[in-house]
Amino acid sequence: MHWELIGYSAAVLTMFGFVPQLLKMVRTKSVDDVSLPMMVQMAIGLVLWLLYGIHLHNPQIIMANLISVSILSLQMIIYFKYKTERTFL
Repeated sequence: MHWELIGYSAAVLTMFGFVPQLLKMVRTKSVDDVSLPMMVQMAIGLVLWLLYGIHLHNPQIIMANLISVSILSLQMIIYFKYKTERTFL
């Protein structure tokens, strides 16, 4: 079995796992059904994985988690943008 292929496949699936939610938030301009504690917990976990990958000098782990953290950060920015807009309206 080609374990590197499995690793890269897992990385691609998890890297872009937040994209459907991000697109829905942008399209609907609503964050009512999005859990901030879940996003914070995932962000902490992804940063820890990123640090672990850096420690191991493993580009597969580093790249997957760097991209995931970036997408999740964008999702959190959009979350606060729409949450704030709704609070003041």
